[in-house]
Amino acid sequence: MDTFGLNLFVTVAREGSFAGAARELDLDPSAVSRAVASLESELGVRLFQRTTRQMTLTDAGRLYLTRIAPLVEELDRARDEVRSSRSDPTGVVRVTASVAFGQTHIVPRLAAFRREFSRLNLELMLTDANLDLVADRIDLAVRLGPSHRADVQAEKLFDTHYRVCASPGYITRIGRPATPNALRDHDCVVMPLPDYRSRWLFKLQETLSEVSIRGNFVLSTALAVRTAALDGLGPALLPDWLVGDDLRLATLVDLFPDHQVTATTFDTGAWLLYPSASYLPKRVQATMSFLRRELCR
Repeated sequence: MDTFGLNLFVTVAREGSFAGAARELDLDPSAVSRAVASLESELGVRLFQRTTRQMTLTDAGRLYLTRIAPLVEELDRARDEVRSSRSDPTGVVRVTASVAFGQTHIVPRLAAFRREFSRLNLELMLTDANLDLVADRIDLAVRLGPSHRADVQAEKLFDTHYRVCASPGYITRIGRPATPNALRDHDCVVMPLPDYRSRWLFKLQETLSEVSIRGNFVLSTALAVRTAALDGLGPALLPDWLVGDDLRLATLVDLFPDHQVTATTFDTGAWLLYPSASYLPKRVQATMSFLRRELCR
């Protein structure tokens, strides 16, 4: 059996459908179906159990996948090493990040990425949903928290800090809260996360306090919260990587500069995540190096 057929079988098993494998490999679904049927005929066993709603591996299929998947990975590794020995990185790299972080920190660096890697294609998926790196075939993810899954590796890029911000116009109109507890009398701009929308944590030296928060505006993205804060709709808890320029330009004011603030934990950061594997293709290694260098400045 040729290597294409091996890769096709592994892709169908991973995607869970002929249609998914066809999209991944840019093939017609009928061609994928015929190739799998031919493989099953060659082996004399059924590899997939097909129903109208789903397709799952049979016992024989799971055994075959266990044997074949490492071979396919090794073949991909060998092909990539041979290609990389004579050329710049090539291929497609799939990266995901949150909407706000991607818009403010990755998209502005795409021109530099293109100048450095003229033969690499980047698929950037900006979403506030945590995509499954393995199931969704993601090469790299930039997340604002580490992963605790065994099949994902994580490395911290940099620490992050959160600030409670309001616009000068809001302070002039409503007044500046003198202490964190005074936020109870203000309508804050919040996100629809369990802790974020109901209470914020403040630390001054070793003193920790929890302040109940309420707000008339519950917005689903950090970019929307920032815009609402800039428009004077209320105090907002926002990360320094998003509002650093606003604070420097005084379009937003840090209401409690002496306090540490968070909605979850004070140990926050940006993390680079990638699937655990014995080998990372050159295209992925190159993109990782670029993100480390550019994002850690």
